[in-house]
Amino acid sequence: MILLEDENALIQATLTAKFAEPGPVDQTFTDFDDVHYYLESSKAGPVSLSMGIKCWRDLEQAGAMDVLKREYGSYLLPQPREGYSVSLEIDYASLPQDAESRAALVQSLSLLKRHAMAAPFERAFALQKSLESSAEDPSAAQAASGATDIMTISYRDDEAIYIVPGADRVTVVFSTIFKEETDKIFGRVFLQEFVDARRQPSIQNAPQVLYSNREPPLEIRSIPGLSRGEDVGYVTFVLFPRHFSSSETMAATISRLQLFRTFLHFHIKCSKVWMHTRMRGNVASFLKVLNRAKPENVEKERKTATGRTFKRTV
Repeated sequence: MILLEDENALIQATLTAKFAEPGPVDQTFTDFDDVHYYLESSKAGPVSLSMGIKCWRDLEQAGAMDVLKREYGSYLLPQPREGYSVSLEIDYASLPQDAESRAALVQSLSLLKRHAMAAPFERAFALQKSLESSAEDPSAAQAASGATDIMTISYRDDEAIYIVPGADRVTVVFSTIFKEETDKIFGRVFLQEFVDARRQPSIQNAPQVLYSNREPPLEIRSIPGLSRGEDVGYVTFVLFPRHFSSSETMAATISRLQLFRTFLHFHIKCSKVWMHTRMRGNVASFLKVLNRAKPENVEKERKTATGRTFKRTV
């Protein structure tokens, strides 16, 4: 299995080329989960990068603007382009002079979606620490009141991420739609591998993964309107403080969680392609066997002088 990249490759390639040799650009492209971008610039600049994401209202309530201000500072425009959720503007004259800093800026800009989606996770991890402190210190209980509210990120039309902070853990639940019966089977097999992998001594500290079909987990059953159809699956990750104790660990955890749904469905499709390729190869092999089984010398019919036909038998 492969891990999908956090950054957007098109943003990275385009900005690398334009920062090296400034020039006009006018491009629109999309990312996972129907996220769309618009990149434009005149020959003199500045470069404008806009992103549209369906769950922006949910992200904004979770503090996405604070995270983007922390990551991009003055590059963040107070008013986004019409039809988009957030816009950045970079002047060619203000670009870093050394190649390493310029590459770091390009890398950061290509992570625009990742940083926006990180807001609810960072908030949940901070709330977990508050709840843990309130459990040890009764005087802090009032400050942590309301911290157990479930954050819902409706990042797709029929799918969502539910983040539930607790005193000793943070529970992340993905709802996903399996449009085909075979997808449900493959998904169940993949998720069982997540469960079995934790039995290995080297990765026993990995988050616990649970899967349920139709019935949502107990942590989110209080949410109204949850789907309970046959094609709906719920995947639960149980994160403990060790999974986000340091800034590096927290960043890696957030990145992996964001791409989980894409990772799962990507590998389901790859597995189906691999099986179809093997089946086509087997069919071709069987056809060769059948062709070799045909008799090579077939006796032709013969005719007598009167016109009657007969076949010669051995």
